[in-house]
Order: sequence, then C-alpha cells, then structure tokens
Amino acid sequence: MKTFKVISPIDNRSYAERPYATDDEITRTLIAATTAQKAWQNASIEMRGAICLKAVDALLARADRSAEELSWQMGRPLRYTPGEIKGFVERARHMINIAAAKLVDIEIERSDQHTRLIRRNPLGIVLSIVPWNYPYLTAVNTIIPALMAGNSVIMKPASQTPLTAERLFDAFSTAGLPSGLFQHLFIDHATTAKLIQHDAINYVAFTGSTKGGHEIEAAAVGRFIDVGLELGGKDPAYVRSDADIGRAIEGLVDGAFFNSGQSCCGIERIYVHKDQYRSFCDGFIALTKEFRLGDPLQPETTLGPMVNAVAATRVRGQINAAIKQGATAAIDEEAFEASAIDTPYLAPQVLLNVDHSMAVMRDESFGPVVGIMQVDSDEQAIELMNDSPYGLSASIWTADSDAALMLGTQLQTGTCFMNRCDYLDPALPWNGVKHSGKGCSLSELAYERLTHPKSFHLQK
Repeated sequence: MKTFKVISPIDNRSYAERPYATDDEITRTLIAATTAQKAWQNASIEMRGAICLKAVDALLARADRSAEELSWQMGRPLRYTPGEIKGFVERARHMINIAAAKLVDIEIERSDQHTRLIRRNPLGIVLSIVPWNYPYLTAVNTIIPALMAGNSVIMKPASQTPLTAERLFDAFSTAGLPSGLFQHLFIDHATTAKLIQHDAINYVAFTGSTKGGHEIEAAAVGRFIDVGLELGGKDPAYVRSDADIGRAIEGLVDGAFFNSGQSCCGIERIYVHKDQYRSFCDGFIALTKEFRLGDPLQPETTLGPMVNAVAATRVRGQINAAIKQGATAAIDEEAFEASAIDTPYLAPQVLLNVDHSMAVMRDESFGPVVGIMQVDSDEQAIELMNDSPYGLSASIWTADSDAALMLGTQLQTGTCFMNRCDYLDPALPWNGVKHSGKGCSLSELAYERLTHPKSFHLQK
C-alpha cells in the first residue's frame, strides 16, 4: 500500500501517515457520491441547512483539537489557528443563511395560459481541491454552498494537511449528513488529473498556484465542465498622503507577515506616497522587529516556520537576489535567533530601494518578505499596482472613500479594500483576474457557479 507522510515544519518529525486511495476506493467513492446526490437534490433547503449547521457546530466543538493539529501540520502559531475555525464558521453560516433566497425558483410568468420559471438545479458531484495554507477557510468556500445547492462533494486535501479532511468528515457524520454526500480522497497529482477527467465529476473548485491552475484546466479540457480557480497573487497596497499612518502600519504589517506570508491575498508589495514614506517605513520596520519567531506551539510565538525548508530557501533566494540588485534589507535576520538556513524558520524581511526589475516586486513570494516603494502620485501608484500578471486583491489606505472607490475602479483586481487587507467577506464574491484565476466563490453569486439554470415553459 502506497502511503505519504506529513512532515511537520515545527521539528521535521513525521506527524502523520496516510495511505493513498486505491482505484477501487476511488470508484466506490464516485458511486456513493452519485447515488447520494440523487436523493439529496430532492431534500428541502431547510433540511440541508439544518444538517450543515449541525456540522458547523460539531467542527466548532472540536476547534481546540483541530487547531493544534493544524499548527503541527503547517506551522502557524497556535495562538492564531483557532481563528481559522472561527472563520470557517462565519462563512459557513452566511452561505447557509442566504441559500434559500438564492435557490428559489425565479418566476417569469404565472397566468391562466402559461407558467414560465427558472429553477437552479444542482450540478452533481463537486470536486474541491484544497490547499495547505488555509485548509478550512478555503474548503468552506465551496463545500458548504455546494451541499446547500444539492450537490455531493469530494474533497481532495493537500498532502501537508490531510487531517483537516478527516475532521470535516467527522463533523458532517456527527451532523447526520447522509453517507456519500461528503467524502475525501488522499490522492496524488496524477490521480487527481485522472479523476477530473472522469465523467462523474461535474465541477472542480481549485485553490492553489497558477501553475496548478494550468494543470487543472488541462485535465478538464474536453469535459465541458466549469472550473473555479483561485490562484496566486502579488497583492499590492497603496498608502496615500492622507492615510492614517499608524493604522496603515498596523494593518499592513499583519497583512504582509501573518501566516509567515503564506497567503494568496497577503500583502507582498507596498507603495507609499512620498509625503508619508519615511514615517511609514520607520514605523513598519519597528513593528516588524517585534515579531517573535519560533516554536508555533509556544504562546509567545507570533511568527511560525514556513511550510518546509524548500519554501524558506526559495524566499531567501528571492531576498538575496533583490539585495544584489540594489535593494536594502531593513531587518537583521540574525536578530531572530530561530531563523536558520536549511530550515523552515525564516525571519521577516522588509526591503527598501526596490523596483519592478526585481523578482521580489514582480513574482509571487508567498513568504515573510515585502518590498516598499516611494511614489509621487496616485497615478504612479495605480500604474505600479497594475504592473503585475496577478490580480487577486489590492488595498488602499486613505481618509477619502470617494478617492478609494475611484482608484479601486482602475485596479485590475477581483477585490479592492480600503483601510484593511487580507480578509474575505462572505457576503462579497471572492475572485481574481489575470493569472489569479477565474470564477468566484462566496456571496450569493457562488450559487450560480454551483448550479445550472433549467428553464420551464408550461403551456396550459
């Protein structure tokens, strides 16, 4: 039996080991999902919602255990991992609460001669491919609305965080979700591509790298199924001349370094108006130095290791390349005792004197590093913010909401924030443009992706 191991970034130990699914197990999973979905699509929205809410409560009841497991699997400080479970609950409850209004029949005409209506029918089996960096928060974006819409779900978790799929399965089982409606498979990339090509799969939701998105699209070619892709990012922030500097510093330090910078919508480049540049940089650097890098299970730790040593080496290489090109490192890595070469532990870094010839300002970093550039005007800031193949989110820090809306309209992103960053509002669609993906999750628009419109024209 072929297995895989979860190597914890905390101490490089083998934290868990699981077997890969066999071909027979995959076939049984597909049969169970198909059978269960046929009955589930006839269940009322109220029944679906009641079960899903029970599952949410069951997951919340085990939040402490799930949070510690998550810290072991991917390295986020234990002081923060319970927040991911709370975020799951927030998004899930919102999507459950709005389902009935979104999934109701749309009546076009009801008369003595005709009834014309549009009904949102479930797609069938939804394959949810979930990353390791936010496995609960990304999973909920698809799983709950897919089930509420009458679909069955197969979750393919990242091999770094497989226990999250087991915890979700336990929660749905505790809630009484009929067997076969939510299942998970431990499979490798090649088997995932093969699964996407199977006629039983009706929709694929993928969160991961842009490279992974290309592979998903290639696997789905010729299937005529929809694919939702939430991919990489190089999210910018602009601090205007009228910004509240203290608030901007606090928000952007968190946005750049939370989860060790391993967030698709984390802040990776900052543009600051020349009137605020020096005071912003001084405050940003000072606050960055307050991070405590170390064992994520210790309560004083505010910055944990990256997911593995390979990832940390890649980011360190990007930093060193920028310095060779003229960037200035504002943080002394040696001041963070836990930071060490060839380990997942990497100190946060702030780079000054950067420009767009440097990979650190152009390519996705996905680590604890951010570059800060001075700009002379709003126009220059917008030009630089759009100078990227990515377009997930952007952040504008200003006292003028009209200016934020005007500038945000010019940004080539799926989401624009004012005076905040790195947050998903479940009432708003989450999506990216350019190399950051296609489709959307969350909000009422998510239900349009997870159903297909069926027209009825009844003539009496």
